[in-house]
Amino acid sequence: MSAQSSNKQHPMQLKPLSFAISLAMLALTQAAQAQQATTAETSDGKLNEVVVSANKRIEKLEHVPMAISVLGDATLQRNNVREIADVINLSPALSITYGSTPANNGINMRGIGTTSIGIGVEADVAVIIDDIPMGMQVKAFQDLTDISRIEILKGPQSTLFGKSAIAGAVNIVTKPISGPLAGSASTLYTSDGEWRFGLTYGGEVSEKFGFRLSASDNRFPGNVNNLTDGSKVNGSGGKTFMAKLSWHPTDNIDVDFSPRYNSTVTSCCVLALTSLTPAQGGLLSNIAQLPATTLLNGIRIGPDNTDVRNDTLTGQTSTSRGAGLKFTYNFADGSSLTSISSLDRYYANDTRDQDFVDVPTLLYYPLANGKPAGVNAGYTQYGTFDVKSQTQELRYTSNDKNSLRYVLGYWYGKNSIERHFIRGYNGIALTTPIQYFTDTYNVNSAVFGQATWDFAKNFSLLAGLRYNRETSGYRFSVGAPPPGAYVQTDYFSSLDNTENSTTGKLSLQHQVNNNLMVYAMGSTGYKGLAYDLTSGLNAATAAQQPVKSETAKTFEIGLKGNFLDNRLTLNVAAFNSRFSDYQQNSGGYLPGTTTYVTRLNSVGGVQTRGVEMDVSALVTRDLILNGSIAYTDATITEFPNAPCYNVAGSPNGGFNAECQLKSAQYGGQNVQDLAGARMPNAPKIKANIGGQYDLRFSNLPFDAFITGSVRYQSDVITNLNQDPTLAVSAISVTNIGFGIRDKMNKYKLSFFVNNLFDRHYANTGFTGVGSWSSKAPNPVLTVTNTTWTPARDAFRYFGVRLDAKF
Repeated sequence: MSAQSSNKQHPMQLKPLSFAISLAMLALTQAAQAQQATTAETSDGKLNEVVVSANKRIEKLEHVPMAISVLGDATLQRNNVREIADVINLSPALSITYGSTPANNGINMRGIGTTSIGIGVEADVAVIIDDIPMGMQVKAFQDLTDISRIEILKGPQSTLFGKSAIAGAVNIVTKPISGPLAGSASTLYTSDGEWRFGLTYGGEVSEKFGFRLSASDNRFPGNVNNLTDGSKVNGSGGKTFMAKLSWHPTDNIDVDFSPRYNSTVTSCCVLALTSLTPAQGGLLSNIAQLPATTLLNGIRIGPDNTDVRNDTLTGQTSTSRGAGLKFTYNFADGSSLTSISSLDRYYANDTRDQDFVDVPTLLYYPLANGKPAGVNAGYTQYGTFDVKSQTQELRYTSNDKNSLRYVLGYWYGKNSIERHFIRGYNGIALTTPIQYFTDTYNVNSAVFGQATWDFAKNFSLLAGLRYNRETSGYRFSVGAPPPGAYVQTDYFSSLDNTENSTTGKLSLQHQVNNNLMVYAMGSTGYKGLAYDLTSGLNAATAAQQPVKSETAKTFEIGLKGNFLDNRLTLNVAAFNSRFSDYQQNSGGYLPGTTTYVTRLNSVGGVQTRGVEMDVSALVTRDLILNGSIAYTDATITEFPNAPCYNVAGSPNGGFNAECQLKSAQYGGQNVQDLAGARMPNAPKIKANIGGQYDLRFSNLPFDAFITGSVRYQSDVITNLNQDPTLAVSAISVTNIGFGIRDKMNKYKLSFFVNNLFDRHYANTGFTGVGSWSSKAPNPVLTVTNTTWTPARDAFRYFGVRLDAKF
């Protein structure tokens, strides 16, 4: 089944397409006498030099002794990258763990990444934009605007980037202020209703002052049909505004101010039924007034079903406001002293249709006394996030002229997160109603340093060290949900927990010749104490707070080379990383309910090892290819008290056969030993290849190009419990495109087809949506069901894009 566009068309949806065609005609008219220009990836028949700031100084990629993948402007444009999910599609080192709401999504590096529905657990992969880290990883899923390059730093990066980079970091660099005043505009429209518009303008007004302004507006209605109101869901949209203001009061002083704003709306993570057995579906929660034949009316249940019935938004609305201020003093010898300050506020409202139907189920759900509640509402959950972040970094960077190059710095960061959460209605027997207010904070101070010493001809030694002190804590107030005023029924807290840590990095690199470098590198990582701040918090689990801090050790060897007169670049790395006391959530539906609950685990040991390769090749003057592949074996090495998962009809107490029921060794909990099991959302093989072929026309005012890409990901398990029903099969997606551009590269018109072969695939899959039974009253017979959440490009779609410079 192919994706279907909504029958409701709004006039505004046609504007980007009309605008694209109009600008295309203008481009062809004005380009008649233009001269040929080089592309952003090549010049003079060679690949352009790639630079990175992974060591907090600008260096050539091939001189940095660590595994880094770089997505440059040309690659980002060619693949229509809009958000971090698009970046992850292009990087074999990255994957996503999708949660039940956008706030629960997490980024994994080499198969490692913490995912939690609570606010008391930091991510394993740091996301940094222009030297400023994001205080909560959910912000990384906002729109990316005006990006110059994205550096994917693999393995522990705690020495320079702090404790939230224990598995790696995604370093995003926006475009600089340069040249005379100029602007660019971009618009995109697709057959399934997505449209984007972006505008950038700026440059150097004088020797003392420059600016750059960028704004974007993006809308994708979604690829799931909500039959309740005829809308599309499982989509997203947002507005972003960014500014850069640069002032050079003297020859030695640079002042940069960068405010930014984002507003995002997502209708993400809806679950569409793919099977229901028996097909009649029985009754919701075994209540005679809630038959599946009525509640699921019109839904075409099957493997490719894209219909749901929801009377409450499943998704999130958010706003983010922040600014960075950077002062740099440049010494006469080429060294510099830099101060970077930032303030940021992120606020979000999230909601979820928890009964997955569009009728007021609380009319029929019984109270504790067995009588129907009679509440004219559905079963929902909703809440708010309020995240405040501030950072301060002060660093001294030596010049590049001597055999010893180094950076020394001080770091301060403070995050405070408040969460208000409500689920259900007080007194309902067939739900787990709850309301809580919680907040958590962490304050970090660190000193760090890293130096590279060219101690012999063609040999360099890099050493780094970071000492970090963290103070953290939480408060948790729980009470009954509405109706009525909030009345606290319990309270837990753990305040001012302090822990010190030291992390480091050591590497040896050898420049074999002018074109080949080999290296060996070891590093350690640290992530602070965690708190399991979810609806399951009680006196017993509060007594176990905080959860242990997480540590990592990694060893890596690799090579980086330029060959064939800089027409071929090759980066290869082999790695082995071990994590101790790994923090990870697992979850499942409570038996007999529609409530999905999680538990924060401290996994004794986790290991990831594998091989990665990035290749760029200028095959001919007109054909460039970029490819990358990774083999990653991410496994659990020690987890004897892992949670079990439910198996319908299982003789082992309703759990999987490996489950040890009410184990006395682990406090009467049902547990299983997961030593040797796979890490969730960690594909063993992930690959991507893409490229562009240019067609040059000497007798026409424009040239043409053809683009294409193929990506592959092997199957994954999506849950720490190893529930096989939560697996996602291997996927392979092919995209193609073509277009024209004038010879000065001022205008470019592109047409593309994504998911050419219409390979349907899911971001995630679940079982047990709803609590269906085959008859009432008792006995209750099991009804099995499965669902999926279609990926953005789970269905073939077509698009057109226009880029213009002025």
